[in-house]
This record gives sequence, C-alpha cells and structure tokens, in this order.
Amino acid sequence: MVEILRSLGNIARALDSISNIEFKAYELTKGQYLYLVRICEQPGIISEELSTMLKVDRSTVARAIKKLEANGLVERRSSVDNKKNKRIFATERGLAIYPVIKAENDYSNQVALAGLSEVEAQQLKQLLSRVETNVNGDWELVKKGGTRGYLK
Repeated sequence: MVEILRSLGNIARALDSISNIEFKAYELTKGQYLYLVRICEQPGIISEELSTMLKVDRSTVARAIKKLEANGLVERRSSVDNKKNKRIFATERGLAIYPVIKAENDYSNQVALAGLSEVEAQQLKQLLSRVETNVNGDWELVKKGGTRGYLK
C-alpha cells in the first residue's frame, strides 16, 4: 500500500507552521487564521458548523473563537431564530486581515502545485476530495463515540 498520509501530514504541518509565523503580526496564533477565513467566507456561521468544517471538537472551536473575539477580530451575536445559537461574524478588523490570509493561501497553492500541469492539479484535487470523503466517515463515527474496526 502506498503511504501518503505521512506526506499529507508533513505538507499540512509545514504550511500551518509557515502561516502561524507569518500571521503573528496580526495576532493570529495556532491556526486561528483557519477560523477567521471560514467566518469571513460564511458570515453568521455557528460553532458546530465550524467544528465540522475544520474537523475539530467544539471546545477547540470555543477557545479559538474566544481568542479571536478578545483580539477584536470576530463577534458573536444571538441568532434571531434560536437565541441559544450564537452566530459568528468577522469585525471590520477581521475583514481587513482576510485578503492577507487569502493571498497567503493562493501563494501556498501556487508553490505546492509548481510543476504540475492544470490537468494534474485537477486530478490531484479530485483524488484528495475522494480521500477526504473516505476519512470524513471515520471522523463522524469516532466523533459520535464509535470505534473503527482496525483491531480484530
């Protein structure tokens, strides 16, 4: 079997590390840029949606949002239809940082895909999407208290 998960992990950790260093100037640390991007792209998102989207538990989302809120980058507002749900919005300051994060993402994509043809890049996108779909099933299972069947 081809071992690709280590490579994917190495790529993800390297890019995350670079981003964390580059975004310190904006008071974004430890992956907070990921949350800010999703909030800017989906104004009014709720914590549970962020949790699913980023594949992290709700307490991790809560801590990240609290820090972003303390830094004046996002704000929580009560939902009109359900007061229990707090919808999350980027502040003007958060929205001003978004283009920088987007430019960094675009640059990282360009570097990562250097030397690949457009067809190869599309194939890679399709293959990784299938891998992500495969993993999502296990993530949902384990998140809900299930166990995977690799030990028999």
